[in-house]
Amino acid sequence: MKKTIYGILAGLLLVSAACTTDPIDDGKTTGTGQERPVAAGELMVKFDPYVSEILEQAAAKTRNGGPATRSGILSVDEVLDLVGGYEISRVFPVDNRTEARTREAGLHQWYVVRYAGGQTPEEVAEKLSQLGEVQKVNLNRTIQRAYDTRKKALPLSRAALEAMARSTRAADYPYNDPQLPAQWHLINRGDMFQKDGLNKSIAGADVQCEEAWKLSTGDPSIIVAVLDEGVCLTHPDLKNNLWVNEGEIENSKEDNDGNGYAGDLHGYNFVTGSSAITWDDAADSGHGTHVAGVIAARNNNAEGIGSIAGGTAEKPGVRIMSCQVFSGDTQSSMIGPIQAIKYAADNGAVILQCSWGYVSGKANGYEWQPVFQSEEEWEYNCPLEKEALDYFVHNAGSPNGPIDGGIAIFAGGNESAPMAGFPGAAEMCVSVSATAADYTPAVYTNYGEGITIAAPGGDQDYYYEYGEGTARGEVGCVLSSLPYNISETGYGYMEGTSMACPHVSGVAALALSYAFELRKHFTAEEFKQLLHEATTPIDEYLTGQKLYYRYTSDLGLAHPRQMILSEYRNRMGVGQVNAAKLLNAIAGNGTQVAFPNLYVPLEGTVTTIPGNYFLNGEQLTYTMDIEDQTVASWTLEGNKLVVKGLKTGSTRATVTASNGEKQTFRITVRKGAGSNGWL
Repeated sequence: MKKTIYGILAGLLLVSAACTTDPIDDGKTTGTGQERPVAAGELMVKFDPYVSEILEQAAAKTRNGGPATRSGILSVDEVLDLVGGYEISRVFPVDNRTEARTREAGLHQWYVVRYAGGQTPEEVAEKLSQLGEVQKVNLNRTIQRAYDTRKKALPLSRAALEAMARSTRAADYPYNDPQLPAQWHLINRGDMFQKDGLNKSIAGADVQCEEAWKLSTGDPSIIVAVLDEGVCLTHPDLKNNLWVNEGEIENSKEDNDGNGYAGDLHGYNFVTGSSAITWDDAADSGHGTHVAGVIAARNNNAEGIGSIAGGTAEKPGVRIMSCQVFSGDTQSSMIGPIQAIKYAADNGAVILQCSWGYVSGKANGYEWQPVFQSEEEWEYNCPLEKEALDYFVHNAGSPNGPIDGGIAIFAGGNESAPMAGFPGAAEMCVSVSATAADYTPAVYTNYGEGITIAAPGGDQDYYYEYGEGTARGEVGCVLSSLPYNISETGYGYMEGTSMACPHVSGVAALALSYAFELRKHFTAEEFKQLLHEATTPIDEYLTGQKLYYRYTSDLGLAHPRQMILSEYRNRMGVGQVNAAKLLNAIAGNGTQVAFPNLYVPLEGTVTTIPGNYFLNGEQLTYTMDIEDQTVASWTLEGNKLVVKGLKTGSTRATVTASNGEKQTFRITVRKGAGSNGWL
């Protein structure tokens, strides 16, 4: 029989009571500056529902629902009084709009337990796991970036920028962005890497967005959550494609829209727990900005780079939600990304862009610290991470929009290991390997088990003979946007599966934009299947040897190395992501969206945009007829339809577009309906 929560906590916390003057350890670094595998002094605990109810009552008595130190229940308080510095709070703040589904998923039962004292998290977790009232315990593990912050971005020099602007190659490209011809990963003409009779590129070894742009350039209805370093919100190629939380006020200390996060106008900083998204820490790499540029830099604005789904100067593209989970050299633990995953689902994102995870379980143990070797092992050790991803995959999107559910896209990892790292290797996720400009695997990429799809990620070592000085091989990397404190031009090069990942995110966002424009609907699983099916086969290119050098600025060229390409066949995923194929597949599949049934609070309102449910709906006007006008009324405010609940009950209604098309739905007015129209 399991012991009671009170008995175990008493024994556990008595040990800590002798150290009540010690500050709670934030677990950021060890004395040697190395990251700990888990954060000290805190755990994530899933309690039984009745215990979480007690804790919710305790939180309600604290100011602004902050961490509880007293529950108001004598038996619990007697235990908590034994230790100083003890705090307990919900992992996910209350968002009234989504609290019902949060509770249905059981995420409200997860709490962060922070404690003082000398016990390790592993010791505390073992004792808590014995409690009958505890369902699961999750160590707050360190999250590794899928890129090395010590290997800085290669800034695009002013001279190179001016040379690109003068280049006559630009006339052969569909947009006037001066750096687009250098972005072989977007449009590969097969002529960038010719030298001494050798060509290390293949025309078309890109993501095929040039053909896809003829169908769609991106749509602002699609939101991509970038879980990374903060995105530079002032970058001229990005600032017009940022997600805007219309219910929030920038830098506000108040949670104006009631989603549990104050001031989150363009996203949130989950490292500092504030709305202040940063990108200019001295130890920042610019990675979040670089990723965002690949996905959604503005096209055809005669400035900077092109992107996959950034729209044009005339029409905005997909929007970037900056979910900051890394900052400078601060250790990032699991809790930040977990909160960001749920935040993304609850605030409209349908794609998670994640260039992070754990080292592959099959990485070389001499160079790396391998972590999980199976999905079962990951699920057992990271249950909250799995539950949060489950929540995103099943709750992002809308049953009346282009996608019902969400797509979680992860970098496969850079350990040259025959297995992707978790959580990307999990079946519910998309895990990306990296290729060079000739379809060959990048020298660093993970491959094999868990990898589902390939994309261009750059390969500096393979292209070492191109470029000059310390920047040799840079043109073989991915060119994108950077903060100006890192690059005076605002642009530069990076490589990695962390760069391949946003190519897949961008293509997915472009395809969902096209689905929205066609008023097509897919489940997340249907869309993911199309993403994997509509690819470019690359195995035919994986023959013979690939020769490369390891180049470093201090040692120069190291001993030449080689890859046996046949070892990568059938192990780079189903093929290379292909935007043109995917958009054509979108046109031939899916179902037409329908106007949703509305649930309206009594004496409250629900707002919807009727144009979202009619083909070319932005160009039409609308009228509405409600059968029982005592139940609800309507007004049209610009392009928005506002329905007000007058009395409890249900009635049929019809929206008629100016082209004569009609859609019928039901309006249900009840007490307790959410203001977003969902129960």
